[in-house]
Amino acid sequence: MVARFPELTSSGDVGLTVLHHAARVRPPPRPDLLMREADPPTADVPTETRRTRLWEISENLHCSIIGTCLSAAELRQILVRLEVKGADRASEHEMHILGVLAAGRRESGAKLLQKALDRRHRGAISQFAKAHDAAALTALWDEWAERGDIPGAYWAVLTHPASTNDVVKYVFGEVHMLSHLVGAANRADIRRLRQLEEENAALAIKLDRQQQHLREAFDTRDAALKRLNEMIVAQAADAEREAEPSLDGEETASRSLVVDLNRRLSSHAARTERLQQRLDAALAAFAEAQQSQQMLSSERDGLRQELDRINDLLAAESATPGYPLDLAGASILYVGGRPNQVPQLRALVERVGGRFAHHDGGIDDSASLLPGLASRSDVVCFPVDCVSHNSADAIKRLCGRIGKPYLPLRTASLTCLLSALTSIKQTDAVALTP
Repeated sequence: MVARFPELTSSGDVGLTVLHHAARVRPPPRPDLLMREADPPTADVPTETRRTRLWEISENLHCSIIGTCLSAAELRQILVRLEVKGADRASEHEMHILGVLAAGRRESGAKLLQKALDRRHRGAISQFAKAHDAAALTALWDEWAERGDIPGAYWAVLTHPASTNDVVKYVFGEVHMLSHLVGAANRADIRRLRQLEEENAALAIKLDRQQQHLREAFDTRDAALKRLNEMIVAQAADAEREAEPSLDGEETASRSLVVDLNRRLSSHAARTERLQQRLDAALAAFAEAQQSQQMLSSERDGLRQELDRINDLLAAESATPGYPLDLAGASILYVGGRPNQVPQLRALVERVGGRFAHHDGGIDDSASLLPGLASRSDVVCFPVDCVSHNSADAIKRLCGRIGKPYLPLRTASLTCLLSALTSIKQTDAVALTP
């Protein structure tokens, strides 16, 4: 039996193919030998009902199988059991490469990987066994993908006896694009988080400089006042020692001294006033910088919470066969946002088992439609950066009147909505308090 699905390839598999060839130290294979020869079917198992083994599948698919259908912990256990050198301390990427290399070698790990995959996805394999042709297999895949059960469905389709090259290309494309969607969302949030941290560091440096200037201004003022007092005392002492016996001479000297002291005092008072003005301006700038830093810190903390929720979601997806987030038919009303993002928002909500409704906040859609849409929804969401203040206040009053929970979103991004949906599922959206 010849290995299945030979023509599947993608740009993402090129690097792994190079690693495979480098690891095996063998000359490049001829096109007609890219497929492995499988064991002949046993006499008691008909060929058309026999599931495909892992080492019989094209090497171009091994990367997606290991990365999608096995968790990092399971893969590490298998590699340690195979006594692969360095498996106990290898990074997740290094483990992935070792797992892909082992998947193509029947006697060097592929059998153990096959058993682990079959054991982990036993339920999916049983369900997909009910499909007897490519059309039924594709329909069953669409049903499982719609509710997020990707890993088990992917392994069941690739090893199903009725799978064809067209079916495998279709499911491989679905899994490939899902990885792009999640990766793009994470990269955008990480980029924004790094930008906020850089701005926060710059503000901290600016605050340190302003505080240093304030200390220098205070020191200068205190030194000037001290010198002024010393000069007044010294001049008063000199005037007493040099005073003449005649009353007129003493009065003249006193007047001269008073005039001189008044002049010096006026000069120092003017300088002190200028320093006070500079101090007041520096304190105002300091207060404004503190307020800006608090706002940036709050936004940074919000982004970190969203990233933590998405990381938890991705970790749960790797650890369990089913998609970790399921809204179970909950209806989400999204008010405001950008018109070009509405299809993506709808696809995201429907992918996790929810129903999606949209109102633009009164730009083109009539405001009179909001009460009816809100009453038919389980929760109302609106991005505070992409909806008018009047619309936001109207939503809060309406939800308070009809007893519906509402959830303000920090931005109109897909990531922010995904984080909110995770929060809705974890806290039970119907129990949210407006």
